[in-house]
Amino acid sequence: MFVRLFFMKRDAKIVECPRDAMQGIHDFISTKTKTDYLNLLLGCGFDTLDFGSFVSPKAIPQLADTTEVLAGLDLANTSTKLLAIVANIRGAETACLHDEISYLGFPFSVSETFQQRNTNSSIADSINAVAEMQNLCLKHTKELVVYLSMGFGNHYGDPWNADVLIHWTDKMDKMGVKILALSDTIGTANPDSISAIFSSLIPAYPHIEFGAHLHTTPDRWREKVQAAWDNGCRRFDGAVKGFGGCPMATNTLTGNMPTENLLAFCKENNIETGVDSAAFQIAFLEANKVFLG
Repeated sequence: MFVRLFFMKRDAKIVECPRDAMQGIHDFISTKTKTDYLNLLLGCGFDTLDFGSFVSPKAIPQLADTTEVLAGLDLANTSTKLLAIVANIRGAETACLHDEISYLGFPFSVSETFQQRNTNSSIADSINAVAEMQNLCLKHTKELVVYLSMGFGNHYGDPWNADVLIHWTDKMDKMGVKILALSDTIGTANPDSISAIFSSLIPAYPHIEFGAHLHTTPDRWREKVQAAWDNGCRRFDGAVKGFGGCPMATNTLTGNMPTENLLAFCKENNIETGVDSAAFQIAFLEANKVFLG
């Protein structure tokens, strides 16, 4: 199976995000349970696995064992690349110590209120952090993925429109950031807003890889994916069964985009993802044990 995955053509990149699924769960998931589950996901053929986070254990206690989890991953027979979320320079420096990690993901919010709430820093401080992280990534042969949080609007009354996103995309572009993921942090995106944003950004910055990190309710997922795909997005984040959401966003979470729905959409539209359906089914069945006990 793995030899085939190494040479699989991908029309769409699927980023599986168990880190996002786990981070808001109150009861601690054992390190062994995490590593066993992540190793199943590594066998599926995802482009990228968002596996953990180097953030304060006080902020996200569930991910305090990310270093131990990383040590337990079997990377010998997988083409999947590892992504770790960082919230500040210290976290980025720690992530850069690990050769196994290919991507550092940083949540940069276009909402000042959410940036303070999510990373305890201002947008002004965060844009400086992006510059430092980009330099760290270049030094350590890694790539920075910037998530534009609240990318489809916010409920704080902070300014949001296509011009705001273009402004920050231009800033990132000038720093050399090559991957930007638009995050529907609280699930407010609709087909019109998704279409408007991607149709504005993708043609204007063809050298940047734009992704969609969409949160959704069960009845809205398809229209969101369709709008993103139709407007040029080829990178999609998901989490098995839609588990998780952002614990810093609201008191009630809107779930992640279910990975199985993304894969079904791609199969229906003859979009190659490189994901092995049999291996994914095994991980899919294991997810209930991980997240529901």
